[in-house]
Amino acid sequence: MAINKLKNLLDPSNDGDLGDLINRTRHMEELTGLLIEALPEPNRNAIVAANIRKDGELVIICASSAWASRLRYETEILLSAAKKAGIMAHTCRIRVSQS
Repeated sequence: MAINKLKNLLDPSNDGDLGDLINRTRHMEELTGLLIEALPEPNRNAIVAANIRKDGELVIICASSAWASRLRYETEILLSAAKKAGIMAHTCRIRVSQS
């Protein structure tokens, strides 16, 4: 019975908190992939993750401050790619991963 409970708990179609978390994670992964593909080849390794906040701010997480500097020149490309995907982002913030 414990296995069935775990399956239900991790089912993204459920309306529970974990279902919401799984769906949100999938959307973030899709957004990250979309933005990586929009960048010129040398900068594609820069993005670790991406997210969109409720206020329309696109947040890009990159691996280092050097990548952050490069990506700041690509914010228009990133915003344009997000808009083409139907994501209404009006600003782009570049952050460095803390790992």
